Amino acid sequence: MMLSDVVKVETRVGYRIWLQFQDGVEGEVDLEPLLTFQGVFAPLRDLAFFSRVRVSPDLGTICWPNDADWDPLVLYSLVTGRPIETFLNQPGNLDG
Repeated sequence: MMLSDVVKVETRVGYRIWLQFQDGVEGEVDLEPLLTFQGVFAPLRDLAFFSRVRVSPDLGTICWPNDADWDPLVLYSLVTGRPIETFLNQPGNLDG
C-alpha cells in the first residue's frame, strides 16, 4: 500500500480534526491525548493557534505556522484504526 498524503484538514471541537487522505480515506481524530504540549507543540495548547492547522502539500501532512507537523503515517493509522505496522514494509510504501 502506498503511503497516502493528507489532502484536507478541518478543525472540530477541542483538539479534534477531520482529515481526508489522497486515497479517499477520511475520518476524525482527537489529538489531545497524544499531544505533550512541549517543545514545538507547546503553542498548540492555545486552541486559537491549534485551529490554524493546515495541509502542507510539500510534506503531505498537517502542520502549523510554527512548523510543527504530524507524521502522516500516524494520522492514517489513527483514522483507519489499523496499527502502523500494517502499513510498513509493504511494496509501494515509502518506507518499504
